[in-house]
Amino acid sequence: MVPRICVVTDSTADIPKEVAEQWDIHVVPLHVHIDHETFLDGVTITPLEFFEKLVKANNFPTTSQPSPTHFEKKYRELAGVYGEDVQILSIHLSSALSGTYQSANLARSFLDGKIDVSVIDSKKAAFFLGQIVVEAAKAAKSGKSKEDCLALIKRMIDGQRDLFMIDDLTYLQKGGRIGKAQALLGNLLSVKPILSLNEEGEVYPLDKVRGKKKAISKMLEYFHEYAGDEEVLCSVLYGKNHDEAKELAEKISGQFNVNEIHLVVLGPVIGAHAGPQAIAVSMMKK
Repeated sequence: MVPRICVVTDSTADIPKEVAEQWDIHVVPLHVHIDHETFLDGVTITPLEFFEKLVKANNFPTTSQPSPTHFEKKYRELAGVYGEDVQILSIHLSSALSGTYQSANLARSFLDGKIDVSVIDSKKAAFFLGQIVVEAAKAAKSGKSKEDCLALIKRMIDGQRDLFMIDDLTYLQKGGRIGKAQALLGNLLSVKPILSLNEEGEVYPLDKVRGKKKAISKMLEYFHEYAGDEEVLCSVLYGKNHDEAKELAEKISGQFNVNEIHLVVLGPVIGAHAGPQAIAVSMMKK
């Protein structure tokens, strides 16, 4: 009998619940701390509820990773359901942004090799990570081997291109990413930074453009250089600006050879720094 492959991730992947259920993706939530309240990401607070609280918060929200015990419990639970020959792919938020990957790795060590768990540092965040998790889960459900799934994950980590545009620098300033004066000056000049993730999974500034329309045009330029006419998987991520994101998704569908496109709300980990009007786009050649 072929071993069952189960896919585990953390809530920073921002995978919509219906998608996680459809592809049997098991999500371990992070904690979100806003002022004096603590929530379970995606369980006791939704992304849109988070953005409502973000704009009113007195202190900058923080997040904390699940403990190794939470991951160990999930791995043992899956082994209990599917048997100890289950093969678990545990795919997580960039280790450069959080200790979540380290927590999952520590949990794996608690199992003494009795359960087959592969812990993967995606080098990604938000649905940039989520897209990889979903494709891995689809491959597992279609009967692909663990080795095939791991090869797909690596190809996506290496090949996926991710960009996000910050509309309001205030949130980067509150999170300590840039100084107050720089944020104020940037907002006055309508500077829109375009950020990306490097090979280590760290956020870095790729470009900066005056005005939102020009910034989105510049993002599309980068994607045209990357994808050309090739078939692509695509995701558009947003905060409270659903209509703007939907319009961009339609524009991308018209300009690129799109196999599939997802429209997904940013969660607390990236959303807190990017702000409620940010736009992010991920693209992967098929």
